[in-house]
Amino acid sequence: MLHRIDNMIIVYSLLIGAAAGLLGALLGVGGGLLMVPAFVLILKMDTKAAIMTSMAVIVVTSLSATINNATGKGSLIDWRIALVTGLAAATAAWFGADLMKTMSNQTLTKMFGVILIVAGVRALMK
Repeated sequence: MLHRIDNMIIVYSLLIGAAAGLLGALLGVGGGLLMVPAFVLILKMDTKAAIMTSMAVIVVTSLSATINNATGKGSLIDWRIALVTGLAAATAAWFGADLMKTMSNQTLTKMFGVILIVAGVRALMK
C-alpha cells in the first residue's frame, strides 16, 4: 500500500536537505547537525528515526561532495587518512547504531544537545 506524502513534508525535506548539503560541504559537519534537529522539530520525527534518516542522507551528500572534490582541480582529500578513518568510523557506527536502538529518545536528544554546545563553544574559542 502506497502512503500519500504530504506536499509540505517534501518542501521541508528539500529545504533541510539543501541547507544540510551546503553546510556539510562548507564545514564538513555532514549536515547531521542541522538535519537531526530539523527532522525532529519541523518534520515531527522521533529522535531515533531522525538520527538514522540523517545518517542515510549523509551517505548521499558525502558521496556527492567527495566526487566533486576528487574530480576537480587540486583535490584536498588525503585518501590514506580517509580510508583508515573511514574503516574505523564504519566499524564504530555499526555498533553505535545497535547501541542507539537501546537508548531512549530523551537520552539521545540530551546527548546531541551537549555535543552541539561543546562543539559550539570550541568553535567560538578558536
